[in-house]
Parts: sequence; structure tokens; C-alpha cells
Amino acid sequence: QVQLVESGGGSVQSGGSLRLSCAASGYTYGSFCMGWFRQAPGKEREGVAVIDSDGTTTYDDSVKGRFTVSQDKAKNTLDLQMNSLKPEDTAMYYCAADPFSCALGDGYEYNYWGQGTQVTVSS
Repeated sequence: QVQLVESGGGSVQSGGSLRLSCAASGYTYGSFCMGWFRQAPGKEREGVAVIDSDGTTTYDDSVKGRFTVSQDKAKNTLDLQMNSLKPEDTAMYYCAADPFSCALGDGYEYNYWGQGTQVTVSS
């Protein structure tokens, strides 16, 4: 079955950087759309960045210019490089995959999810 396992979360100060990674298995990697979503306490889940099977990326306006999503098809991994982090980036970050949906939105179209990794940015 499809499995997604995130890693790389942690605590940093404002302006710092973190790199998240998602290891995927159980399907033909690269044939699905994949994305990063986040949910802060008391807030709705929101899309951060998605990448389709052709490598086309889409970012939420709040992270454009600071975050970069990339995939390594040889390693079956999806990464999110996060620079210039802000306290408002604090959230649980989830990796998601779906064979059909490439929507950025709230992610409810995505069928496969990881367990999440916490990112905390202090001011």
C-alpha cells in the first residue's frame, strides 16, 4: 500500500531554515501529484506547495520565494526547503499524494497522507 513518511521537522528561530523530506513507497513514484500541507492549532489545513508528475510546481502566496518543493524520482522522495522562516509558519506539516488531484487548496482531494512532522518557529 502507499506509504508516506515525513522527516526533518524541528524548532528554529525566525529567519532560519529547515528541510523536510517525505519518503514514498507503494506506488510508481513520479506518477502521482505530491504536495506539502500544513495545519496550525485552531486553523484549517492549507496547501503549501504541490508538484505534479511533470515537475510543475505551485506555491501558496505566503511561501513564494521562501520555500522550494522538489522531488527525487530515483530516491522516491519529496523535499521542502524552507528558508526565511516566520513564526506564522509554525504548524504540523504533512506530505500527501494522489493519482489525480494536484490541487493546492485544503488537500481533501488527496487520498494518501503521511503522519506529519512538527515545525516550530520562534520569534
